[in-house]
Amino acid sequence: MSQIVQIVGSLLVLAAFAAAQRGMMNPKSLVYLVLNFAGSSILAVEAVLEQQWGFLVLEGVWAIVSGFGLIGLLRAGRNVATSSS
Repeated sequence: MSQIVQIVGSLLVLAAFAAAQRGMMNPKSLVYLVLNFAGSSILAVEAVLEQQWGFLVLEGVWAIVSGFGLIGLLRAGRNVATSSS
């Protein structure tokens, strides 16, 4: 089961990355950030459970950076929505 969870997490991150590289997705878009945050968070949890500390650093930081990007995007969207009323 752990392998399936890791594959799903990896596919989420890789799908976003591949789409951005092909110009099909903006790296600052909501979908891109959600895919990266979800995938890297899944992999970070797996890294903790498997005690893979180097992998945890990589995926943990990836999740944090994606999370901050997501928060910034959501705040900006809220500010735009409230200022246009």
